[in-house]
Amino acid sequence: MKKLIIPVLTVLLIGIHGCGGPSTARNKMDNEVTTARDMEMSKEYKGAIHLTKQDFLHKVMNYEENPENWVFRGKLPCLVDFYADWCAPCRTTSPILEELAREYHGKIHIYKVDTEKERELAAVFGIQSIPSFLFCPMKGNPVMTSGIARTPEETEQMFREQIEKILLKSKS
Repeated sequence: MKKLIIPVLTVLLIGIHGCGGPSTARNKMDNEVTTARDMEMSKEYKGAIHLTKQDFLHKVMNYEENPENWVFRGKLPCLVDFYADWCAPCRTTSPILEELAREYHGKIHIYKVDTEKERELAAVFGIQSIPSFLFCPMKGNPVMTSGIARTPEETEQMFREQIEKILLKSKS
């Protein structure tokens, strides 16, 4: 029994030292460098923007102040993606919308609303299935769509057409 205790204690001590020793300090420094680098990159990043309820009220539409009328508050037309992390079609649309957010930077905003975290927003807009998309032009009423096309390429084309037709009012 004593022969078994000494090797077990040795392994435990090595494990504890490894978890709390110099490597932890190094990991902390690495994390701080990564955080600083991420902050610097975020200044340049022009992808989709995650919204909370408060962000939505400020940047898109304040349904608490104007429950009966649509009053768009944005500076650019926007597309709002109502999604959940567990949703496979939502995971398909995510990289497509990130790419489109960069491509249309300065012309439209692409926002994302996590329906699991922002249940009130999902309820206000009657989200029954995800992904659902709210297209908000500068003037006029928004348009709600849901679902995606059969392939990522067709989904990207679908978004491009809707952005041009609904948000940018281009003649297609």
